[in-house]
Amino acid sequence: MHENNITFHRKLIIPKELKEMFPMTQSMEQLKADRDEVVKNIIEGKDKRMLLIIGPCSADREDAVLDYMHRLAKLQEDVKERIFIVPRLYTNKPRTTGKGYKGILHQPDPDKAPDLLKGIITIREMNIRVIKETGFTCADELLYPETYRFVSDVLSYVAIGARSVEDQEHRLIASGIDIPVGMKNPTSGNLAVMMNSVIAAQSEQNFIYRNWEVSTKGNPLCHTILRGYENAFGRTYPNYHYEDLLRLHELYEEKQLQNPSVIVDCNHANSSKKYIEQIRISKDILHSRDASEGIKNLVKGLMIESYIEDGNQKDTEHCYGKSITDACIGWDKTDKLVHELAELWSM
Repeated sequence: MHENNITFHRKLIIPKELKEMFPMTQSMEQLKADRDEVVKNIIEGKDKRMLLIIGPCSADREDAVLDYMHRLAKLQEDVKERIFIVPRLYTNKPRTTGKGYKGILHQPDPDKAPDLLKGIITIREMNIRVIKETGFTCADELLYPETYRFVSDVLSYVAIGARSVEDQEHRLIASGIDIPVGMKNPTSGNLAVMMNSVIAAQSEQNFIYRNWEVSTKGNPLCHTILRGYENAFGRTYPNYHYEDLLRLHELYEEKQLQNPSVIVDCNHANSSKKYIEQIRISKDILHSRDASEGIKNLVKGLMIESYIEDGNQKDTEHCYGKSITDACIGWDKTDKLVHELAELWSM
């Protein structure tokens, strides 16, 4: 079927049907509820551990992702007194120009043509496998608001990306999500945009969603993510420094928002996509926490891009456990860094 310049290929499965195909058992639901409570307590300041959102830039192949998750589960046990890990299972990726690999949602097999039906099934199946095999519930980016209901019962954290944070629908959907939602600063670095997004998500809303008129109560767990920014000429600048965190703390006080919190993204523009810099940046942020009580209470955790192998690759190279989007630190560096962060994190 065609309408204007759009071709309608096929009708996709609905969330209810997919959830019945890959259901959450009662024990899995309890595990998620327990983990959700921990993450909520961290954002609310009741649990003083670090919230660490860590994992591949994009989940590209199921075998490597599950391998990584099993390694991460062992690491979590080592650092559980000071760090609570929510793995990145990012299944759909924004592309600045609309070109390139858009994640496993679009291409379950990077070598084959896009298959969104298979992609939707794959992301649900992968999340279920991670819960069953490792006891983790994961984080994902809310790139397409209409797909959230396919995984609404399996995720423990949602991020709104720098290109989506100014979008009305993303803000309104975030107001109806009952787990923490992190709003990234836009690529321009405009903190007012980010703060307005948090205000919108923390407020009651009424709107159209999936052909329904819906209303929400607001999400008090919505918070900010600093990821660096670009100027008008495309040059990147960080915003993780002491002065940036202090200014964000002041903005929270001015706006009088619920649960003032920030997660600092150590990659992207904060590192100028020099993935190895995440090691230094993460420690720098912890030093800033130690220098200011306000910053210490504000910074609830970090976001780090990590996989099995260092760096990244083209999607045609077929290197196991190596990112095909942004470059990541490899497993050996990850293991060492997370142990070091556990020692440095002051509670």
